[in-house]
Amino acid sequence: MFPVNAERAYQGPSIPVTFVGRSRRIWLPALLTVLLGCEPSTNAWETTGQAMGTTYSVVVVAPDSSAAASLPDDIRETIMAIENRYSTYMPDSEVSRFNAEPHTDWSPVSGELCAAFEKAIALSRLTEGSFDITVAPLVDAWGFGPGEDVFAPLPQTSVDALMGRVGFDKLDVDCDRPAIRKRNPSTEVDFSAWAKGHAIDRVAERLNAHGIENYLVEIGGEIRAGGLNPSGKPWSIAIADPRSPGTPLPMRVSLTQAAMATSGDYANYFTADGNRYSHIIDPRTGSPTGHALTAVTVVADLAASADALATALLVLGPEKGYEFAARKGIAASFLVRDGEELQHRSTEPFASYLESSQPN
Repeated sequence: MFPVNAERAYQGPSIPVTFVGRSRRIWLPALLTVLLGCEPSTNAWETTGQAMGTTYSVVVVAPDSSAAASLPDDIRETIMAIENRYSTYMPDSEVSRFNAEPHTDWSPVSGELCAAFEKAIALSRLTEGSFDITVAPLVDAWGFGPGEDVFAPLPQTSVDALMGRVGFDKLDVDCDRPAIRKRNPSTEVDFSAWAKGHAIDRVAERLNAHGIENYLVEIGGEIRAGGLNPSGKPWSIAIADPRSPGTPLPMRVSLTQAAMATSGDYANYFTADGNRYSHIIDPRTGSPTGHALTAVTVVADLAASADALATALLVLGPEKGYEFAARKGIAASFLVRDGEELQHRSTEPFASYLESSQPN
């Protein structure tokens, strides 16, 4: 943990990552830039590390000296506990053990995991199935999970066969036990569009427990801001340009007591016969999204909600996604490819967070 110089900008990760069981190396691009302030600051601390297949950074303003010494270990342990529960790359994680159970009997799970299933199913209903944790078999079959590499599109017959295992209606949840039941023994779940946000929320809870009110937690480009930055102002966030993810767009978001997540089709993909296949899989069709919507950013109270909603809106596409967000009052920004240019459109709640001009 070290003092933050507020004159330097913190940029989200752009690191090579090798996933367990995979030989392919992908790049996880920065999704945002955090502007800490314009004056040097000695009243802020930052701790960084690697977890969940990416990097994390936590900036804390004016921490209590007694709490500051234990923060790095506390933060890392909190994040690792989430990874150990939800990772599909760890065969002994609680989610991996549930996925491996080949039956339709009730499976005892932890209260935390059961609550996560309840929240995920509620989000699936809210988003009309565009967010669905049972997409796991499709993610793996398309080569974006812990299985083998895939560099060619799946035949439609394979997609159709896998769709019989997909659907949030194939899960029963009883958190009084707590236990989960599969209606199809081959159904598997993937919390990757929720777990990083959940980890961020848990870290924020730990900081609050230490009496820390001003902080910024970031994991893999998703963030949650508490209070004010070292300059006493709301945290200022610049969203990355999907055409060059290390470059921010001329569009900043002002955050305090809020979370933000971006879902993009440009971070992980393969090409075949001149076509690009993104890791964003539509659980309703079984195939990667093929529309011009390239990135969605959502602001919400919780990072887990922002994470899941950004994925759902990206799946829905530029028109249906925007209409859904506007109808539900979701603070969302949409970046749509138009040749070499980007078209930006945001809902009214999101526009209230914008600080500067729109992207070209």
